[in-house]
Amino acid sequence: MDDSDEALMAQVARGDEPAYRALTRRHLPAMLGLARRILGNAADAEDVAQEAMLRVWTHAPRWQPLAAFRTWLTRVVVNLCLDRKRRARWVALEAAGELVDPAPGATEAAELGERERMLMRAIAELPARQRAAIVLTYSEGMSNAQVADILGTSVSAVETLLVRGKQNLRARLVHAIDGEE
Repeated sequence: MDDSDEALMAQVARGDEPAYRALTRRHLPAMLGLARRILGNAADAEDVAQEAMLRVWTHAPRWQPLAAFRTWLTRVVVNLCLDRKRRARWVALEAAGELVDPAPGATEAAELGERERMLMRAIAELPARQRAAIVLTYSEGMSNAQVADILGTSVSAVETLLVRGKQNLRARLVHAIDGEE
């Protein structure tokens, strides 16, 4: 039995619920993680991931295997995230407060955590397409060609988004570090 994503999607198109559940088990965790990294909000990420999986079911009869299923699904998630970012305003991470870890090595953990928060804040401040290109390339490990396919653009445009995104990140991080000293 062929259990490739494309074969399962063909079965879903015929109303096969077990095939749909298999695709959901296979891809929901990764799509949820991707949405969390792009949105920075677990509740919104869950909504996006569930909406994406609902679209798998509703669009299955019209789905054409022009690209790999995972590429198509990733594009759906990224587009839903970008749509949500256009509609909603971010709540500042400072509003969440800080937790202090009293365990040994807390200083190192706090410093690492602060660097991570600074990076996440800087990524969150990037324009949406630059942020998506950075997350897909560096967090998801996708190639520029895959990112271009997901974002519906060319490889050279992705390279430009990455260069500009890294320049913006560098400037934001230098400004954040200089502001703390």
